[in-house]
Amino acid sequence: MAMNLSRRRALRAAGAASLLSAAPAAAARAWPPAETAATPKLCLELSGGRLSAGGEEPRGIRRVKQLGVTHVLSGGPRIPWQESELRARIERLKAEGITLYNLMIGGFPNTLRGLPGRDQEIEQVIQSIRAAGKAGLPVIEYNFYAHRLTEGYYEEIGRGGSGLTAFSYSKVKDLPPLPGIGPFSLEQMWSNITYFLKAVVPEAEKAGVRLALHPNDPPAPLSRGSGQIMGTLAGWKRLIEIVPSPANGITYDCGVTREMGEDPVEVCRYFASRQRINHVHFRNVVVRKPYEDYTEVAPDEGQVDMFGVMKELVRNRYTGVIYPEHPRALDADRENPDFKPFYPGGGGYTGFAFNVAYARAMLQAALASV
Repeated sequence: MAMNLSRRRALRAAGAASLLSAAPAAAARAWPPAETAATPKLCLELSGGRLSAGGEEPRGIRRVKQLGVTHVLSGGPRIPWQESELRARIERLKAEGITLYNLMIGGFPNTLRGLPGRDQEIEQVIQSIRAAGKAGLPVIEYNFYAHRLTEGYYEEIGRGGSGLTAFSYSKVKDLPPLPGIGPFSLEQMWSNITYFLKAVVPEAEKAGVRLALHPNDPPAPLSRGSGQIMGTLAGWKRLIEIVPSPANGITYDCGVTREMGEDPVEVCRYFASRQRINHVHFRNVVVRKPYEDYTEVAPDEGQVDMFGVMKELVRNRYTGVIYPEHPRALDADRENPDFKPFYPGGGGYTGFAFNVAYARAMLQAALASV
């Protein structure tokens, strides 16, 4: 009997010790996992009128905060940017508990097309990068295409009558170049961006700013006769090798990745493992023919493994922002007299609320499981 009691006591003690040793691990996995400086963060665009017809303040800020989002992106001012202007905007948002993480830069058409005057434009971009670094802006996003083939977008009707954005290259592939905009060959565009990157990336490194080039979207083979440097995975890979630097990165868009017929999880792994993802767009699509025929759908119903993408970002310690973009058109937005869709079938604040909720669930599950 004494031996049995001793064994029972020993087993109880071992069990208690096991529970105690597991306690720190359980505490580390406290629910819900928080977005921190060491994790990805969700963000929304605080411009363009889709969050609030009243502009950036105060309605837009209030609506962002109601969704639990603390990071925002926006279009930037005209170049050259001024440190004082950027700093004032950053501090104004900071006082509201919001971090301005990413601004879009533009206004350099001669640089895009390799025309006289590009050196002056590039100098203005460099001044803007320096101003951003001094003001504390982490990321500058940009586009580099001669023309964007948005003429191929049209609206489809999805579940419950919701609006979807579809694209058909066959409808627009024979459109001629616009006056003064092309056509530019693929190699001309590569030459133009190489000239640009060799000038600006070293300055971005010095300023502590990361550049994020958005892929061509739609990724059609030609856009009114002009080649598309960011319209293929090979192009994405070529871009980051022109100037090898974390400052020379991409906006990884899992939707565009699938539009090109690629595996979004594998492509995410390739760029994230090399620390070349400087911004993320998180959305879903159904593709009928890569590059040419597809429909943008709600994040929970397309062909992209959204959870797989999120886990890959967490696994590779991506700490930037994730934008759950391209909301679908829902009646709650359509019934708002101020609502103006950005794309055919595109939505507004209610659609963003759905996207944010879905993306946050994916992020929390990924943080808890990776």
